Amino acid sequence: MAEKIIPVVRAEDEEAEEEELVDPQTQLREQCHEKPEMQAMWAKYQECNNRVNSRSNTAETCEEELVDYVHVLDKCVNKDLFKRLK
Repeated sequence: MAEKIIPVVRAEDEEAEEEELVDPQTQLREQCHEKPEMQAMWAKYQECNNRVNSRSNTAETCEEELVDYVHVLDKCVNKDLFKRLK
């Protein structure tokens, strides 16, 4: 009797390949990251990060550099992101 109550779900076509979903934001972030101005900001953040990690006791953080980088990266991404969404 339990067999009649519980529905059974089967794949429509197991052999059919499913389309690989790709996040357009990830693609755009990679493209924007390659731009020279973004590379310069990333290098500035990495320089700060290396400086902070080389010290055992410091109050310095790289929060400002990271926020600046992400802000500009997101601005670049947002120009084309909504055009690619379905």
